[in-house]
Amino acid sequence: MKLPSAVTVIEVGPRDGFQMEKAFIPTETKIELINSLSRCGFTRMEVTSFISPKAIPQMRDAAEVVAGINRTSGLRVAALVPNQKGAENAAAAGVDEMVMFLSASESHNRSNLNRTIAESLSGFESIVRVARGAKIPVAAGIAVAFGCPFEGEVPPERVADIVGRLLDLEVRSITLGDTTGMATPPIVLSTCDFLLSKYSELKLSLHFHNTRGIGLVNVFAALQHGLTTFESSVGGLGGCPFAPGATGNVCTEDMVYMFHELGIHTGIDLDELIKVAQRLEIVLGRTLPGQVMKSGTRNCRHPLPIP
Repeated sequence: MKLPSAVTVIEVGPRDGFQMEKAFIPTETKIELINSLSRCGFTRMEVTSFISPKAIPQMRDAAEVVAGINRTSGLRVAALVPNQKGAENAAAAGVDEMVMFLSASESHNRSNLNRTIAESLSGFESIVRVARGAKIPVAAGIAVAFGCPFEGEVPPERVADIVGRLLDLEVRSITLGDTTGMATPPIVLSTCDFLLSKYSELKLSLHFHNTRGIGLVNVFAALQHGLTTFESSVGGLGGCPFAPGATGNVCTEDMVYMFHELGIHTGIDLDELIKVAQRLEIVLGRTLPGQVMKSGTRNCRHPLPIP
């Protein structure tokens, strides 16, 4: 197999995972978990969203979370920003990166953001202007890039049109999101091939969900195709609050375990990451979908049962 020697794993659980929780997670607990994840070796993490508390109450402490994070490990703190006000608040809080987002289908964009795609793209101009003024890098995420639960297949040409508009704004770091787990390896590869052949300057990352049980299959297919940047969520936490049937993100520790077994460097301490996932189960009071956190790695040994 032709595989990369190293990959970048972007942890999004503190934002994408926590936003799905109905019970408010105390701010100090969020900060504790983020700092624990940072000590595992992550260099980039989405930690919160500067969105209206009316839309997602869980994110109402965004500024306090950013202020409480320990930056000594070199962690790059990213936050989602939906509009100019969110960008201004994120800049004031001192984030290291802003992430804009929209959907690849009109139906999902209206459901998620109450805007057309054109309106979202137009609004990005003010976000980029704020970020540039604060000298903060901007990235973008495109939801339902591999299929929409309302419209079905999303043609690569439509995704490419959105990517082209983002590149016009000098946004080159773009994530394709499999928001409801509709991606399959052929869809992933055809979409990524189309985009990378059209836009050589594109810095592409992938964000898969495990809705239909093949999240890691899609990661593996992308690996074989030379893609090396992936988003995931500790414990497999999260989903999409605006898409029917959406279940959790690909689990970070499961994905890291696969990378390590393939001989791919991540820079992440898997044993410590498993401890964070187990701690998260205690905080949330329920079992999470991650597998390696339950079974351990294949090198774990157990005492022989005594008859």
